Amino acid sequence: MNRYERRPVSVGEAEVVYLDGDIRVVRPGTFVRCAVTGALIPLEDLRYWNVDLQEPYATPEAKLQRLGIKLKS
Repeated sequence: MNRYERRPVSVGEAEVVYLDGDIRVVRPGTFVRCAVTGALIPLEDLRYWNVDLQEPYATPEAKLQRLGIKLKS
């Protein structure tokens, strides 16, 4: 494989380490699962996670739910 060829993308769930403001992919994949809802989150759409719990979240509401914060109705 030369530098102009793309590596094949692994299809399936990625294994990710969640860092402050960044992620590190340990095992390639196309998505992770939300720790609250179980929804599939494409890696390119991943925006919310918890570094201490090492969990991804599909939405800001899911993260708040995990933290036990109630939203005003």
